[in-house]
Amino acid sequence: MAPISKECDFLVIGGGSGGLACARRASGQWGAKTIAVESARLGGTCVNVGCVPKKVTWNAAAIAETVHEAKSYGFNVKETAPFDFTTFKHKRDEYVRRLNGIYEKNLKNDKVEYLHGRAHLLSKNEVEVVLDDGSKETIRAKKILLATGGHPNIPSLPGAEYGITSDGFFDLETLPKRVALVGAGYIAVEMAGMFHHLGSETHLFIRHETFLRQFDPMIQETIVKEYERQGIHIHRNSSQSKVERLDSTSEAGYPWLKFHYTDKANPDGTTMDIDCLLWAIGRSPEVEDLGLEKAGVNQDQKGHIIADDYQNTNVENIYSLGDVCGKIELTPVAIAAGRQLGNRLFGGPEHRNAKLDYNNIPSVVFAHPEVGSIGLSEPDAVEKYGKENIKIYKTSFTAMYYAMMPADAKAPTSYKLVCAGPEEKIVGMHIVGSGSSEMLQGFGVAVKMGARKRDFDACVAIHPTSAEELVTMK
Repeated sequence: MAPISKECDFLVIGGGSGGLACARRASGQWGAKTIAVESARLGGTCVNVGCVPKKVTWNAAAIAETVHEAKSYGFNVKETAPFDFTTFKHKRDEYVRRLNGIYEKNLKNDKVEYLHGRAHLLSKNEVEVVLDDGSKETIRAKKILLATGGHPNIPSLPGAEYGITSDGFFDLETLPKRVALVGAGYIAVEMAGMFHHLGSETHLFIRHETFLRQFDPMIQETIVKEYERQGIHIHRNSSQSKVERLDSTSEAGYPWLKFHYTDKANPDGTTMDIDCLLWAIGRSPEVEDLGLEKAGVNQDQKGHIIADDYQNTNVENIYSLGDVCGKIELTPVAIAAGRQLGNRLFGGPEHRNAKLDYNNIPSVVFAHPEVGSIGLSEPDAVEKYGKENIKIYKTSFTAMYYAMMPADAKAPTSYKLVCAGPEEKIVGMHIVGSGSSEMLQGFGVAVKMGARKRDFDACVAIHPTSAEELVTMK
């Protein structure tokens, strides 16, 4: 056993949003001697290859939509050059680098010692960190947090390595000409929308009839129909068998790939030439070399670390949160759980029961248009409360923004409230349409507080807005 080179109250393995939030709370607010270890860039998936650069790219796609729609409002917008994806990409990278620096500065301000290296558990209280220069530190910690996040999956089929994942999306230097995305979750749907509106011919391959299948059926049906209206090619009931790299390159500078697949229209199989293939088929926990077995930390069948609602693992004084646990893989969830854990571990007796409430967590899909959801879908509510105890309020309409546009250019807006019991407590809210992300944050507070349908009805509408429909449903 290597000699102990450092000791601390709290060792955080993983410099993503959840781990950093917990480390800063433990040290900055409660004075615990804390060390944080990260092997890549500070900020984790969200800051570097997730929420942040994704939203910046979504903004660019939304601007492209607005430019296209401006003609209907009388503007004569002439583009003198195509969208400069390369310049945009480099500016986006610089923004992310600034955030990396801010994260490091915040650690310093909160007196968290930061080590850049790869950490491995040696026992329940000791960790080896291999630093960038190959040297090693052996740390003894009273408490350890495992917040190592996850990584995208790539399928096992010939030529799969010619594709990229959501990580690789942010490395693209030019905009591909023809893109195939495989997946039906929010990552595939968001990236399909961005590719399409920025100018790529976009094909989305899904295994079933709809995508976003974890969401309410209204959301699935509305967005699938809208994506097809916009011109995104959706390949239903698809499977993939092989990817071949061809000798030629596209105008964007990428090698052409021959993509072998079946779908509803081609059950016997066919091929398509593409210059970008993006796998969005799920994510796995980042645990491969963490040394969980040396400390006896339990995992589930998918490799996620098993943690309870208080973030406890089965090993005393080892905790875990965020994507590595596979519970609700959203950045704000990890941040909130991290802060609560920091309070519970180091904040004194008044915080001994601090934990995150995992119920009624709002989530948004930055599709085109946006999707927002909180609480139970209609099928889940029926299963929980019984069909006879559920009442559904829903509406579909065309937002006023589209009043000036031709019929075939109007995007949908659809809202649904799922209410339970004689009090008509709102147990689910699902919205599709422009502005849904900002709208849901406010309405989410009401749902979290236990709002009833009559509470929504009692709120005077703001006119003219789309959101007013949520407080005027009959």
